[in-house]
Amino acid sequence: MTGFAFCGSFCSHKASLGVLSEFLEKGCDILPIMSEKVYSTDTRFGKAEDFIKTVAELTGKEPVHTIEDAEPIGPKIKLDALIICPCTGNTAAKMAHGICDTSVTMAAKAHLRNERPLVLAYASNDALSMSAPNIGLLLQRKNVYFVPLAQDDPDMKPRSMVCDFTRVYETYQNALSGRQTQKIFF
Repeated sequence: MTGFAFCGSFCSHKASLGVLSEFLEKGCDILPIMSEKVYSTDTRFGKAEDFIKTVAELTGKEPVHTIEDAEPIGPKIKLDALIICPCTGNTAAKMAHGICDTSVTMAAKAHLRNERPLVLAYASNDALSMSAPNIGLLLQRKNVYFVPLAQDDPDMKPRSMVCDFTRVYETYQNALSGRQTQKIFF
C-alpha cells in the first residue's frame, strides 16, 4: 500500500487529484491522508466536503485526517512509500525541524521509521525565500525524495516553486529503487 497525503496548497489540489488518479490507474492501493486544514477548510478552489468525497470515492477509503489515526503508519500500517502531494512549505519546514503536529507530519515521521521512501511534490510561494533552507535540509535526509520542481511564475511570483506533477509517479518509482529523480531543479 502507498500513502498519498494532501496538504493545503489548495490551488494544487486539482493537479494532485490527477496524480492520485494516475497511481490508481497503475494499480496502486492507496491510503489517503489529509492535513486537518485540507479536511476542514472551504476555499475559492472548492469545499472540503466535496474534496473528501472525491478522494474517498477514488480510493475506496476514508482519508486519515487526525494525528491519532496517522500514528499507526509505520509501526502497524507499513507503506511501500508515502507521497505528499502537494507538500507545502509549512509541512516541509515542520519535517525539516522534527515538528510533528499534523496528521501529515505524523504520517511522515511514522513512515520514515521503516526506512521507506518519502516523496515530496513541493508547492510553495516562498520556496526561494524563507522555505529555501528547509528544502536544503530535506535534500540531505535519507529516504526523502523530491519531485523535480521549478519556478512557476518567475515574473509575478519570483520566490514561488511548484513540482512537475507529471513526474510524481516517475519519482515514486525511482524512490522505490533509492534514486532521486534528476534534474531536481529545472
